Amino acid sequence: MTTTNTRKCTIEDLDILREISVETFKDTFEDQNSPENMKTYLDRAFNLKQIEEELVNEFSEFYFLYLNEDIVGYLKLNTNDAQSETMGHDSLEVERIYVRRKFHKQGLGKFLINKAIEIAREQNKDKIWLGVWEKNENAISFYKKMGFVQTGAHSFYMGDEEQIDLIMTKILD
Repeated sequence: MTTTNTRKCTIEDLDILREISVETFKDTFEDQNSPENMKTYLDRAFNLKQIEEELVNEFSEFYFLYLNEDIVGYLKLNTNDAQSETMGHDSLEVERIYVRRKFHKQGLGKFLINKAIEIAREQNKDKIWLGVWEKNENAISFYKKMGFVQTGAHSFYMGDEEQIDLIMTKILD
């Protein structure tokens, strides 16, 4: 029998969090970006010091996704001043949601979004939001199915290349 669950990450998880962050980001975006921009981004966003700062931020939370005993993905949530855009204290941002490639198409992304919604409700948030690359059509379609709508856009820098992320929001009832 397969069990799926999450566990909140702690500072002791720093190395494995960095490893899965780099792996899943590269798997998702490496084919659409130059090697130089990918390296620049990975070195900046996923160095140990940066991840440690994010892990100890009181307004950010990371969760590992487990399928049985294996870590197969992770989730990063932000509230208050940790949000990458000023969205207010009634919002929770899903900054990162990644599942390892070989575990795609098993409903695990839906599991993680539902976890984010559960946490948002526990924290009395009115909405959750995320940024998704405008060229990531599969993800955009998935978020629409999960009840998100586009409410804006912002710039995301992959190395020296400016890209556009769609801001998608889901109002919680």
